[in-house]
Amino acid sequence: MTETANCVLGVEHSVGGRQWVWRDASLGHEEHRVALGMAQRLGIPELLARILSARGITAETADAFLTPRLRDLMPDPSCMMDMDRAAERLAAAVRAREPIGLFGDYDVDGACGTALMADFLRQLGCVVQTHIPDRITEGYGPNSAALEGMIDRGAKVLVCIDCGTAAIQVLNDVAQKAEVIVLDHHKPDGAVLPHCIVVNPNRLDCQSGLGSICAAAVVFMTMTAVARVLRRSGWFEEHHEPSLIRALDLTALATICDVMPLVGLNRAFVQQGLKVMARGERLGLVTLSSVAGVREDASAMSCGFALGPRINAGGRIAKADLGLTLLLSEDAEVARQLAEELDQVNRQRQTVEGDILEYAMEHAARQVQAGHAVIFLHQGGWHPGVVGIVAGRLKEKFNRPALVGALNEGVVKGSARSVPGLDLGAAIIAARQAGVLLTGGGHAMAAGFSVAEDKVSAFHALLDQELAAARNLPSRDALRVDGVVTVRGASLDVAKQLARLSPFGPGNEEPILVVQNVRCVKADRIGRDGNTMRVLLRGEDGGTTLKGLLFRAGDSDFAATLEDRSMPLLHVAGQLRPENWQGRENVTFFLADVEKV
Repeated sequence: MTETANCVLGVEHSVGGRQWVWRDASLGHEEHRVALGMAQRLGIPELLARILSARGITAETADAFLTPRLRDLMPDPSCMMDMDRAAERLAAAVRAREPIGLFGDYDVDGACGTALMADFLRQLGCVVQTHIPDRITEGYGPNSAALEGMIDRGAKVLVCIDCGTAAIQVLNDVAQKAEVIVLDHHKPDGAVLPHCIVVNPNRLDCQSGLGSICAAAVVFMTMTAVARVLRRSGWFEEHHEPSLIRALDLTALATICDVMPLVGLNRAFVQQGLKVMARGERLGLVTLSSVAGVREDASAMSCGFALGPRINAGGRIAKADLGLTLLLSEDAEVARQLAEELDQVNRQRQTVEGDILEYAMEHAARQVQAGHAVIFLHQGGWHPGVVGIVAGRLKEKFNRPALVGALNEGVVKGSARSVPGLDLGAAIIAARQAGVLLTGGGHAMAAGFSVAEDKVSAFHALLDQELAAARNLPSRDALRVDGVVTVRGASLDVAKQLARLSPFGPGNEEPILVVQNVRCVKADRIGRDGNTMRVLLRGEDGGTTLKGLLFRAGDSDFAATLEDRSMPLLHVAGQLRPENWQGRENVTFFLADVEKV
């Protein structure tokens, strides 16, 4: 079936510039019959059964998908190469009360993984130092000064978290002075690794099949392995055993914010971790949620759009360890001060980002028109802490890989974001191996790099070659629709049923519904900057209404259509979500696109 023949309600080019297609276009009559049978057998709505079927879920596997159990999906940590060595060495450090130094990356994954390991080791009686590098003065990854500083202060074991796989020379030198363990998930540049204990499911000789977990998840599995070693030796007969379940909150937060695919083990980590987060046992997260104005229970959305950006903000444009310090805080007053500082820093980050974005959008459009497969922009004076966010916005706008860098003293340092199906990390590694880059690494969807200014053109050309398939992508990705309903059909009950499919993210996208034949009878700009639009949609029956929200209204191609006071007849596409505020349940439609009927 062609994309055109697969159009939902005939929408080939919406007001937002997108084609609407059925997500389950490959499902034939037999598959729909199976979905209907699943609905009857499981006692679920046919819409939910069709969505499950389109995702390859059967009646037999539906329960495991809807209610993933960590005990069923968690593999033996020993399946990862070098895990047993790492666990034995850390257990020995616990028994000997050796001081330990933790060096974490400056993003959410690094902060969460470092917080988990620090909390775990301190509960086991260890003296723990932590260090998060400054993005500007130290750069990405382990550096000799910081590691040797921890050694000088007594550390006998150093653990690098969410970094270290590519820091071969630095770690080889430091490993002569202290035991070094790397807990990472970034793809290595070939088979050569530092001469230390490296636990990384993406190392070429690791057969664990866990390459899609984040670094905090590697830390969680390491903690599980260390606890097992200590338990078998009888350590916990006389000492307190930390709760590993409690650590799932930060494992979930990191998995969401590092954009890991939410299937299998990751889905279990996130679903169970959100339940732990909802218990409100980690003071730093509770306080940050309050300051950020998060009203609902813990969700993937609140993690990705409220908590994660604020934890990241310190590492982007302020003190790199603010997020880690907040996550480890046990003093309510200190936690409040840290959360408010991160919130303020995040506002500053948004301002800095906005200053760059208008220029970036204009020049990215020129590169696409010129035939580049990949967008690559750089400027002197751009803040290196926000270039990754700008790259993400360009990727969303133009539906192709985007790299954005800050030029300083002849070197461009930046971040890159990709689209599904195009492995950006592999392209960055290819550039390193070709001698084009000074540094670079990452995974399929995100990466970092530094390149000499005189190699920028060669780097862009190599990316265009490695990711040439991006030229065949549409200017806007098609909107994949899961169902069509009326305003009356967009009920709270349906929203609750769809919510059973959560957590949503890569590999398990949130269902998109089209609410057909509506008029927008009210549209108001709300929020501090007026960039959110609150709308009221009325159905053809003239009485039934549905509340809707549009984020980033200022960037939207269809906001003006919603504000049109002639109130044209519309089809609207988006996500239907249940909400609970002050004990009252209601339903809200989050708009993704609009088409005039």
